[in-house]
Amino acid sequence: MNFDEGLHKSIELVYSYLTKIVRIWISYIYEFKRQKDYKMFLLFKKTTPNGKVTVYLSKRDFIDHIDHTDPIDGVIVVEDGYLQGRRVFGQVITVYRYGREEDEVMGVKFSKEMVLATDQLVPSNKKEKQPLTPVQEKLVNKLGPNAHPFTFTFPDMSPCSVTLQPGEDDQGKPLGVEYYVKCYVGSNEEDKGHKRSTVQLAIKKLQYAPLAKGASRLPSSLVSKGFTFSSGKINLEVTLDKDIYYHGEKIGANIMISNNSRKQVRNIKVYVVQHCEVTMVNAQFSKYVASLETREGCPITPGASFTKVVYLVPLASSNKDRRGVALDGRLRDDDANLASSTLVPDGKCPIDAIGIVISYSLRVKLNCGTLGGELVTDVPFKLLHPAPGAMDKERAQSIKRMKSIDKGRYEQSFANDDDDNIVFEDFARFRLSRDELE
Repeated sequence: MNFDEGLHKSIELVYSYLTKIVRIWISYIYEFKRQKDYKMFLLFKKTTPNGKVTVYLSKRDFIDHIDHTDPIDGVIVVEDGYLQGRRVFGQVITVYRYGREEDEVMGVKFSKEMVLATDQLVPSNKKEKQPLTPVQEKLVNKLGPNAHPFTFTFPDMSPCSVTLQPGEDDQGKPLGVEYYVKCYVGSNEEDKGHKRSTVQLAIKKLQYAPLAKGASRLPSSLVSKGFTFSSGKINLEVTLDKDIYYHGEKIGANIMISNNSRKQVRNIKVYVVQHCEVTMVNAQFSKYVASLETREGCPITPGASFTKVVYLVPLASSNKDRRGVALDGRLRDDDANLASSTLVPDGKCPIDAIGIVISYSLRVKLNCGTLGGELVTDVPFKLLHPAPGAMDKERAQSIKRMKSIDKGRYEQSFANDDDDNIVFEDFARFRLSRDELE
């Protein structure tokens, strides 16, 4: 045996031992996760540049439930003996940018920074002790007396996080609404603090789809188009299969065309349109986030009718690098979604919403030729995130509905039968001979 062979065998032996150790550790981890009392807490943490102050947050996405919003709960840890009479203050800040940063000249700024909430975190100046969340309680017990819990709340009707996707030539910060939790060390609340003792965490405020409240009317639109020098009209009816869609879900539209004119329908175009309203400057614009063009059944000649169901899936991944497309307050590239529809509480008008107001519609265009022009209609709908457990609940309801339909069919099939119509058949046992068994 030479030196190379001995080295090769030693490496194989070490590798086999390491593989066994890793497998044992993995089995221990899986066994630990199977325990009933096991519950994992995912935390987000950030430390000041000088390493003296650390902030922990239980989550980054805070949900607006229309009637209330999830509180911002966290824990701040300060190194023992660091403050020396100073205090730690916390703020919830929103930055509303409605213009490009590179266009800011002569001291004119196209952004607005607002402090939504502020409080003294260490030492706490609250007389009444507030109840702790399970994450806060676990962190305080783990990190010791230097851990101080804090809670902030969003104001009513505060805008949701929205980011307008920048173009290739845009170099500044993207337009939109952003939220931050800022903690800093200072002598008083007016003190701005130093950069080395300041920490800032980006968070998002999102909206979930409301729970279904029974059957609702399907969104639909019926339009007609007449022509100046010819009689008759072209009728277009578009109906969606539901009112609220989830991100990544197919949008189904039933298109019905009735041509009672002397013109022809050359082709059909279908778009999912994202409408954005920037309330600060009262500007509105729209973007196509999904499209489809078909010539099936075309040309639709005079006196003919046509019906077709089309499906579109609007995705953020299909609109990368498209300037102006609104996203759900992107913090990372892998968690980007199209911006959700803006919801307002009952009794409030959508024009009362601030920030960037988002809405969606499905647009159908019929090309009626060069002289005939186009027949266009829009059907509004909502695009939102599903509430936790909503998908499982809908799946259970659909299964229950299918079972009830099958049960009704079974009962109906035997409802009008007489006893004479029943035929009995014996199940004969299949017997094998001893030779066949052997």
